[in-house]
Amino acid sequence: MMRCLNAPEPEAALQTDGEPATHSTFAVSRWRNGEHALSPDELAEEVPVALEYNGISHAVMLATPADLEDFALGFSLSEGIVSSPRDVYDIEVETREHGIAVRLEIASEAFMGLKERRRSLAGRTGCGLCGTESLEQVMRMPAPVKSEASFHTEVIQAAFVQLQLRQALQRETGATHAAAWLRADGHVAMVREDVGRHNALDKLAGALARGGEDIATGAVLVTSRASYEMVLKAASIGAGVLAAVSAPTALAVRLAEQANITLAGFVRASGHVVYTHSQRLQQEASLA
Repeated sequence: MMRCLNAPEPEAALQTDGEPATHSTFAVSRWRNGEHALSPDELAEEVPVALEYNGISHAVMLATPADLEDFALGFSLSEGIVSSPRDVYDIEVETREHGIAVRLEIASEAFMGLKERRRSLAGRTGCGLCGTESLEQVMRMPAPVKSEASFHTEVIQAAFVQLQLRQALQRETGATHAAAWLRADGHVAMVREDVGRHNALDKLAGALARGGEDIATGAVLVTSRASYEMVLKAASIGAGVLAAVSAPTALAVRLAEQANITLAGFVRASGHVVYTHSQRLQQEASLA
């Protein structure tokens, strides 16, 4: 269950040699096939991360302490705090006694808009709607995505194999989600990981905004279910295809239909299910 707190500062941070650690080693008691052994185990870190805009704390999220500049920019874009990366003048990551603060300097107009609808939230991993003040804020309807994306279904399936091979933190800990960017040529160009699925997608959104990728021709891949918020964030990126390893929700399918997003779920090497705008995924004979 998610819980929200009016917390101006994060609560804890773990560090290694002055840098936040993404995972830590614990001694565990392991039982396997009826036999007992003491052995080390790698656990993913989740650290309170405060997002501060022009000196004012706006949100505290529990996140994996990696790619935090991408996270801050992606969160700002997907939440509508800024409408363009150009509205973010500076991002600084500061490790503090009780966690990590990411300080953003944003345009005056964007900051005024933020103050008008300001909400204070502290979400557990991947908190999607925690702290939202009204139904209108939740049920946002983005403009329909303009996308030229077109993929063979086998390319989408093979891309998840690429993604799995590039999930370094997941291999170490087994506790993280990933969001990835698939280029038109079938190459998985970017991967971002986090203990929270929303955080992973925000990190990807920030990386895309900073990296100059051709959004109109690519696809977003996620190692989670495709909930309403994930579709909404994909729409904010401008991505015309969202493919998930698990199921969508009914609300996510309705939003994807209205936002002109191709939504695929249960993507495996052997198949997948397309829920909306199937014209972007072409089923043809084997490419081998």
